[in-house]
Amino acid sequence: MSNAYFTISTEAGTSPASSVGALGFIGASEGLAAGVRPFRLEKATETRNTCPYCAVACGVLVYSKSDGAKDAKPQVVHIEGDSDNPINRGTLCARGAASLGFLHSPNRLQYPMHRKPGSDKFERVTWDFAMERIAKLAKEDRDKNFIAKNRDGVTVNRWVSTGFLAGSSCSNEAGYLTYKAMRSTGILALENQARI
Repeated sequence: MSNAYFTISTEAGTSPASSVGALGFIGASEGLAAGVRPFRLEKATETRNTCPYCAVACGVLVYSKSDGAKDAKPQVVHIEGDSDNPINRGTLCARGAASLGFLHSPNRLQYPMHRKPGSDKFERVTWDFAMERIAKLAKEDRDKNFIAKNRDGVTVNRWVSTGFLAGSSCSNEAGYLTYKAMRSTGILALENQARI
């Protein structure tokens, strides 16, 4: 049975009605219209992104809304595959389709944690502390283990005591910059998630 609208002529004049109303179900159209809920993504902001799970790098659409309060931080309310993305054409695997659950999980790590030597627990630290500590420890290790020349006196500039694992969910340009930055330090053990 179709709900298409058409015109019925009556003694009172011409009035639009649905085919449901034309079949004698008076008021059915109004009841159907009253039961329609507003589209939940109507006022959401759409953002294109990349799925964080594996090396495929599927495109996703992330929808966020704020509660309307001044300076309210928008909350992600929906994630779906991006049909315009040439990688996945809108499809997502089970992990990608469950991204919203991962995002709102109470177990999700959202800030850096640090366990002091000898301690049995992690403590929350600032991003500045984490980045400065990583840079400090990396420099100390590089200064201690850097190999400028091999046995034959040939310049090699190697740093073999540290490795780097790059993420695969990024553009070719970001991958190229990562490769160049790590190679400039002398790191030989450079791997990318896309090859694992």
